[in-house]
Amino acid sequence: MDEYLRTFVEEMNEMPGVKFAAYDERGEFLCGSETYFDKLPAVKDAGEVISRGGATFFKFRFRAKRYTGTLSGSGEAERNYAFFITELAGRDFSKNFTLSREDFFRALVFGEASYFQISRFTRKFSVPDKPACVMIITARGGRAEDVLNVLTSFAGGADCAFTVDEEQCALVKFFDKTSREYASVTEYAGFLCQSVYEETGIRTTVSIGGTASGAEELSTSFMQAQYVKKTGAFLASRGEVHSFKEFTLVRILEDLPEYKRGEYLRLLADKRAREIFEDPEMTDTAEEFLESNLNISETSRNLYLHRNTLMYRLDKIEKATGLDIRKFSDAVIFRLITILTKLSR
Repeated sequence: MDEYLRTFVEEMNEMPGVKFAAYDERGEFLCGSETYFDKLPAVKDAGEVISRGGATFFKFRFRAKRYTGTLSGSGEAERNYAFFITELAGRDFSKNFTLSREDFFRALVFGEASYFQISRFTRKFSVPDKPACVMIITARGGRAEDVLNVLTSFAGGADCAFTVDEEQCALVKFFDKTSREYASVTEYAGFLCQSVYEETGIRTTVSIGGTASGAEELSTSFMQAQYVKKTGAFLASRGEVHSFKEFTLVRILEDLPEYKRGEYLRLLADKRAREIFEDPEMTDTAEEFLESNLNISETSRNLYLHRNTLMYRLDKIEKATGLDIRKFSDAVIFRLITILTKLSR
């Protein structure tokens, strides 16, 4: 008997409440949830559904052959399942059973994996039922394959890395014992960036999507990682690693009507203050100061600035905006105005 047919029938029977069986053209039982019939009713062709004796009968084609399908039950739900199974059986299912592990995860994160592929391959590849997230690792210069080699060597046993295009790789990271070696997934991503650079000399950035509770949600995490990459570039965010949670404030402000964002911007920043936010030197200094957790020494070191020069710029920002970003509350408002300014352009 066709093993593809057996697998297909088994997949169908995993759906809640479905008891499905396949019979050949002579009415001989092949596989599935067997129910004994004296004689199968004559079903003319695909599309016709017959309900009789508490069962549902229908024709379906699978890999160019005709079969009779039976479902236990004769209600509206069984009729719908019959049409559904007929539609699925008519597709080329052989390709669904030949995916590599990388191709399966690629289909998962791209949102192209069917329910049946997810059901089959999560078992075949022992995909753990644990929270996970998707990271996009970007390396300019078309060297994604070199980056992939490093990611594969450092990824945990359940994790999976693959290329997205010539510059991007994706890593599906499961939260397991390995993850607990790091304070956060952001710290782990920073470790990956450093490892890639030490092994290949390639500078990379990592965009981290939100946490997916299961394999079927990985496509959402991937889309969130794409949002992080796009928004980070738009805001010219500093640093190698950014996460979806990091841009929560941006998402809130994006949801506001344009006129409302304009109102807040006029309220928070007068003409003199706006000159600061349009001065790249001042905004770069402020952004680095915020990224350095309001640490004067670290900011001076990262910008190669004398401490006194940095203090002068921070004083200038305070005089123009009324915000002393050395204080946390003022730093939050400054970041808010920065985002509103960029969104209004």
